[in-house]
Amino acid sequence: MSNDWQDTLEFARDFRHQLHAQPELSWQENNTTEAIRTELNRLAIRWRTCTKTGTVALINESGTTPAIALRADIDALPIHETSGVAWASETEGCMHACGHDGHTAALIATARWLKLHEHELERQVILIFQPAEEGGHGAREMIKAGALEGVGEIYGWHNWPALPYGTMACPDDLVMCGNGTFTIEVHGRGGHASQPEACNDVVLASSAIIMALQQIVSRRLAPQTNAVISVTQIEAGTAPTVMSDKALISGSIRIPNENTRSLLNALITETAHHTAVAYGVECSITHKTRYQATINHPEQATNARATWAELYGDSAMQHGQPMPVMASEDFSYYLREIPGAFALIGSHDGIHDPHPCHSPRYDFNDRLIGEVCRWFCRLTGMRTPP
Repeated sequence: MSNDWQDTLEFARDFRHQLHAQPELSWQENNTTEAIRTELNRLAIRWRTCTKTGTVALINESGTTPAIALRADIDALPIHETSGVAWASETEGCMHACGHDGHTAALIATARWLKLHEHELERQVILIFQPAEEGGHGAREMIKAGALEGVGEIYGWHNWPALPYGTMACPDDLVMCGNGTFTIEVHGRGGHASQPEACNDVVLASSAIIMALQQIVSRRLAPQTNAVISVTQIEAGTAPTVMSDKALISGSIRIPNENTRSLLNALITETAHHTAVAYGVECSITHKTRYQATINHPEQATNARATWAELYGDSAMQHGQPMPVMASEDFSYYLREIPGAFALIGSHDGIHDPHPCHSPRYDFNDRLIGEVCRWFCRLTGMRTPP
């Protein structure tokens, strides 16, 4: 039996390295999807296409319902990799910088082990291989295509380099915040750099707008509010001697609920407009909603934690991470439809470099594949792999 387990882990690790070397962006995961489906076919696991590059697989078809669902995301990011690992991306400007290759490998390992020991299962198990988590609303589209049909509860996870290895953060409520983006176009009057009095300086005005935006969270919201405003881009000008007539400011917000989103968006608009007037320019603001907050259901969150602690001890729950984290996840769509839980699992083991997700130097910690596979199997009611 242990050989089966070791074979499963070795296959999943190699599978992860294969995916890492061939990353694909949201809604372009064709080769990734083909690799997943090829393995499901080899394991004789029935699957179906679920929106474009999404796949839903079924194990223990004769089992009781409603089913339990386990989810992995499969897309990569538009980042040039500099990790230096042997399996680094072979696709220019694209890499698995968030560990979705590892999430997928852990679910493939789970699929393999569950199928090998399918006779031990009582419930049906749905495996969701979801595309386009990185801003592409893949979960929403999977739900529209019927991914949750017959599902009673769902579990997912994300590797988290900031947490000590093997620790789990899985609160009963808010685990990850919602997010959105904003764009501010600043319009003034351009001209020669030697004649600022003849111009309406959009660069100076943009600088003032950016500084003013940074005071919204600290001075316009209650200190207890979980919120972030980050200005991430500014574009202006064509030459050192030319004062531009247009500037573009872009950024991101993180919010715990939709009321805070509405308030933050209104304050960004108000602050940008008033600051622009003070500097003699005009501006227009566009807000874009991305994901809502990821909010766990207490029963499933308790089950997720208890199962992890049963496997790895109570100390595995001592993560030290203030919650919620301000990152966002489209797993929130699933949790708005059915009960479930989403966990952050630490990958910082003191050996593997703890580069944060979305870093060009990031690489997934392969040790987590086995840990998560055991957890997933136990959640389905199967005995723990060795």
